[in-house]
Parts: sequence; C-alpha cells; structure tokens
Amino acid sequence: MKKDVLKLMTLSLLLVFCTSVGFSQSKDAQAAKILQEITTKTKAYKSIKLDFTYQMENPEANINEVTEGKALVSGDKYKLDVAGQKVICDGKTIWTVIPDAEEVQVNNVSEGDNAFSPTKMLTTYSEKYKSKLIPKVNELNGVNVHALELTPIEKKNFDKVNLFINKDKMQLYAISIYDQSGSVYTYTITTFTPDVTVKDADFVFSTTEYPGYEVIDMR
Repeated sequence: MKKDVLKLMTLSLLLVFCTSVGFSQSKDAQAAKILQEITTKTKAYKSIKLDFTYQMENPEANINEVTEGKALVSGDKYKLDVAGQKVICDGKTIWTVIPDAEEVQVNNVSEGDNAFSPTKMLTTYSEKYKSKLIPKVNELNGVNVHALELTPIEKKNFDKVNLFINKDKMQLYAISIYDQSGSVYTYTITTFTPDVTVKDADFVFSTTEYPGYEVIDMR
C-alpha cells in the first residue's frame, strides 16, 4: 500500500472520529445543523471500533480496487489495519508495520497542518473547510443518508470530501475523497461500535508480537 494512500486512510479515520465541528464557514444552515448534531454525538464517545470497506477508483487508469479494514480510535490514539499493513499511534509516535517486508517504520507525530490529530481537528476543522448539503442524494447502498460536500478553503492534495450520514442512526456511513489525480477513495463503514474497552497497550507497537521484524527509526 503506497504511503500517500495510507495518509488518505488516516485522514478518513480522522473524519470518522471527529466528523467536523460546526463549520463556521458554511453558508448552508441545514448542513451546519446536521454536522453539529453528529459532531456532538461522536465527541461523546470515549472510543470507536470500526470495520469498513475501502474502494479506490480511477476510470482513466482503469483502476477499481476494493479491500477491507479495521480501525480503533480513542482520543488522539488510533490503530488502523488495512491492505496488509498496520498503522499504530499513541498520540506521539506512529509505527507503520509492513508484514511483507518484516519491518516497522517509526516516526514522530507531525506538528504540521497535515498532522493526524482528532483533538487538533476538533478545534480547527471549521476554519479550513466549507460544507454544503447535496440535496439530490438521499440514498446510498440502500441506506437513507444525508449527503454533504466539504471543500478545503486552502489548497490541499485533494479537491473535496463527501460525507454520507446515516439518517436513522445519525452516524457517519461513508466518506469519498476526491484527489487531484482523478482518483476517488471511498470508505464505507460496515460496523460502528462506540465506547469499546481499550487500554494504552492497544496503541503501542509490541516487539514481542512481531519477533524478528526490523525496526527502522526515522525520527
């Protein structure tokens, strides 16, 4: 799995957990109301466990790939397992486990604008994106949804993000990220379990779990 795809996955995981915070830049009152409701509900969870499908489409390149993944999030800590790789973060350190190469890459959590931090995003997200309702989309895969379009105010490596909110559960159902190369990355949540029991060790790389792996410290 390419590193840029993993970055998009962590962006999606971030959106799953903190899914916008009011969007002060939005002129769409209905979109702002929906986002505020789901944000308030999601922020109340101490942790979230997810199962999801991931699809990458690029019609011009004749690419249509589908795989499955799992995620566990608690505050700024998270664990992502998808496409044969794992990303583990304790809020300060990120371990990227690559089984095919029997190696783990170790990095510090970035402090830059693209840093993956639910806490940071909860305080800055509304300043960096505009949101609007997509009124013509009311259903996705048989699920009744609110569809919203998010566009970054400043230039990013993607053009927009579409959120699909399950109307009945008021939970995030799917995310589609449109990047500048024409690719669309879609994450559809199949299982959403809030307030699962977690411990600090869940978000730290264990050498005993991966004996013989080469640890490459890139800090």
